Amino acid sequence: MGQYSMDHFEFYNQLSEPTKILLALSVMLLAGFLLTRITKLLKLPNVSGYIIAGILIGPYCLDLISKDIIQHMDFVSDIALSFIAFGVGKFFKKDVLKKVGGKVIVITIFEALMAMLVISISMHFIFHLDWNFALLLGAIASATAPASTMMTIKQYKAEGEFVNILLQVVALDDIVCLLAFSVATSFVSASEGGIQVMEIIKPIGFNILAILLGAVLAIILRLVLNPKRSKENRLILVIMELLLICGLCSIMNISPLLCCMIFSTVYINITDDSYLFHQIDNFTPPIMLLFFVLSGMRLDLTTLTTVGIIGVAYFIIRILGKYVGSFIGCAITKQNKNIRNNLGLALIPQAGVAIGLSVLGQRLLPTDLGNLLSTIILSSSVLYEFIGPACAKASLFLSHSIEWQKKRRKTEDILHEEAKENLELLLKEVEESTPKETEKEETKYDLVIYKPKS
Repeated sequence: MGQYSMDHFEFYNQLSEPTKILLALSVMLLAGFLLTRITKLLKLPNVSGYIIAGILIGPYCLDLISKDIIQHMDFVSDIALSFIAFGVGKFFKKDVLKKVGGKVIVITIFEALMAMLVISISMHFIFHLDWNFALLLGAIASATAPASTMMTIKQYKAEGEFVNILLQVVALDDIVCLLAFSVATSFVSASEGGIQVMEIIKPIGFNILAILLGAVLAIILRLVLNPKRSKENRLILVIMELLLICGLCSIMNISPLLCCMIFSTVYINITDDSYLFHQIDNFTPPIMLLFFVLSGMRLDLTTLTTVGIIGVAYFIIRILGKYVGSFIGCAITKQNKNIRNNLGLALIPQAGVAIGLSVLGQRLLPTDLGNLLSTIILSSSVLYEFIGPACAKASLFLSHSIEWQKKRRKTEDILHEEAKENLELLLKEVEESTPKETEKEETKYDLVIYKPKS
């Protein structure tokens, strides 16, 4: 471990921090690209290759990129999460919400709170940990990271009712998680008496402010993106506002997810401008690659032994909670078999919001329990991100979302061939209906006209 570290070279140590970060970004992009060549052969999603690449080049394996450099790359996660949330918001169109909105809320509440319930109960009654730790860990367990699921959906071009419900559940999931965590921290602060009420109220107030900010920025974007704007300027303006959201949310010490989701939701409903989202989709692949490679680099392989049986239990029980909760929610809302049986498989990934909340939860607990909480979330988040894409891919296949897309393409190909055949028949009929004698006379006439004089 560390034998290939760049810190061993004197010339590297003499470089400035910005130069080291630029070189590190280049290495991350190359490593992510190369590993996807292998995962494609194994028929695994690209996200899995990105995370493996991060583990290999990270400080706990080959150590090509040091911990100091990784600590200066938090901006990559914030930017990636902003683009992810912006992409999710487009699925909250008014007509779609009217069709499945209430059902999606029910499913989200059940899948999120079931994960919280089973984790909290098991941590307290099986491992005899106090309620403060159990409730905080359970609240964090309710969060689902949308990044890898969305990347998998885009990679396989999956569509259909299952995908629409999945994306809306993932988008609402973090809202439920934030509310659950607020309730859990209120209980902890009441039992400990060491945390001021303002430390609980402040994050809630900032998130409400973020919702208003996202709506206002969407209206501003609508005003500045007039039809005369070129596609380059449209892209510049929307990225400018997304980066502004990142910066403002960083000042308030909250996740940009909620603000960016409201931003895109309001924009799509007041404009119906879906082309802008296609532009963003073409811009984001390198950012998503860096985000997942960075997640892999942050996995401390040595901590996996310290979490022991508690970490393993958390990893498995949360998956069961997510699956059972989504199954019950789908059954109550009378979803079809494909959605009911497979939705839980796509809700496994956990990062972003969960990691951020673990930092706050660590402050609320005694040192030993706080460190245990942080270690469990950090290590399991990367592991969830590793198996999550494969499970998401399986859910898309089992729900026939990818098969539906293939069938649609096949139908389009058939229609294209039929149209081509009909056109050929029409041309043949026109050709056959043309009198042959007329053609001969015209040919003769042409010869007379163009015959040179003797």
